Amino acid sequence: MTDAAAFDAELDASGLNCPLPLLKAKLELNRLASGDVLKVIATDAGSQRDFRTFAKLAGHTLVREEEAAGVYRYWLRKA
Repeated sequence: MTDAAAFDAELDASGLNCPLPLLKAKLELNRLASGDVLKVIATDAGSQRDFRTFAKLAGHTLVREEEAAGVYRYWLRKA
């Protein structure tokens, strides 16, 4: 996969507060194959810390993250 913004599945967790965006992302990742990329959209500022920590602990790769106007986007590659 050459395009860093490409993804296999998308989860919109806008409006959800910690820890719901992360919990929903975990469930979605469980459905994906190893190497697939999940794009997550969140509006909770705490999600930055959560996703960085989760990726490290679970062995997934946080391929990319963006923040614009209070909207956070994460691209997680499943381990």
